[in-house]
Amino acid sequence: MASFSNLTIGIAVVSFTVFQLLFHVLSSWVSTRITPGFNNLSQKRKIEWNSRTVSTFHALVVGGFCLYILLYDDAVNADHLWGDPSIVKLNIAITTGYLISDLLLIIYYWKAIGDKFFVIHHLAALYAYYFVLSKGLLAYFGNFRLLAEFSTPFVNQRWFFEVLGYPKSSKANIVNGVLMTVVFFVVRIAVMPVYYGHVISSFGTEAFQRLGFAAQSAWIISSVVLDVMNVMWMVKIAKGCYKVICLIGREEAKTHRNGKSD
Repeated sequence: MASFSNLTIGIAVVSFTVFQLLFHVLSSWVSTRITPGFNNLSQKRKIEWNSRTVSTFHALVVGGFCLYILLYDDAVNADHLWGDPSIVKLNIAITTGYLISDLLLIIYYWKAIGDKFFVIHHLAALYAYYFVLSKGLLAYFGNFRLLAEFSTPFVNQRWFFEVLGYPKSSKANIVNGVLMTVVFFVVRIAVMPVYYGHVISSFGTEAFQRLGFAAQSAWIISSVVLDVMNVMWMVKIAKGCYKVICLIGREEAKTHRNGKSD
């Protein structure tokens, strides 16, 4: 029978509360003081701005925690299916609070930030994390998925530059766009062979059989759903990066021609 520890529930509740506070209060308060352009945004864009600010904060917190666990949590790294999930649970509880908070905000502000793919993403992640938090299963894989969060700040920064009116050819936009493409590829696409290599190597083992059909299907199905979306997003990002590179090339060629004509 599934059971959640009081610590796990407490961290998830605190996480939910903190992210709601960030969205409704702190994001606007900080943004008005460091970015004058925030006050000129429409109400709809302010809602999305606050949502992305919270998203970036969450990504930095759990991404750093995730990397620490992958590097130093020997128990989880030694046994990918049944390793001691104590530390991983803390990180996933933080993410669970964030996902529930963000899911409710998406539904409530659907006209401003509604996106069916994000709803699918959040539900798939929550379904998989249920087994980590309640049964202590698959902690390594649950934590591994959080590597993807390292790309989130760059994706959000691209949107911030856009609404603030930064030209696509600006140095800041170009640098962020290239970093976004590279980091997104590394943490969401390039890691797939490693992730699924570990998945496949566990098939047929006694440890895998002990998981049970529910956990096995939740693990595999959620992983595939999330990675299909990652591939879709990667294609869109790569196309956008290619357009920016082509734009730079055309502007450099134009500058070169003008220099010759002078």
